[in-house]
Amino acid sequence: MKKAKISLRELLGDITPEERAEARLSFQISNRLYYLMQERGLSKKQFANAIGKRPSEITRWLSGEHNFTVSTLAMLSTFFGQPIISVG
Repeated sequence: MKKAKISLRELLGDITPEERAEARLSFQISNRLYYLMQERGLSKKQFANAIGKRPSEITRWLSGEHNFTVSTLAMLSTFFGQPIISVG
């Protein structure tokens, strides 16, 4: 098996501060959604059915790689009755 000749630190060095901030925020949103689903005892399928989405879309949301629209964030905040993100 070949070994990589580049370190993780070198790989991450190519990421801009903006890309890091975007990735961090995306994962914070997905973690928040997961927490809120768990708090309500909702499976991905139950959550998807409740908001009219497919379970595969919920899986993408929870992956931390989905680019949420403001509209989707507002809908999710309304569904859970609390903010998904806080701007302040």
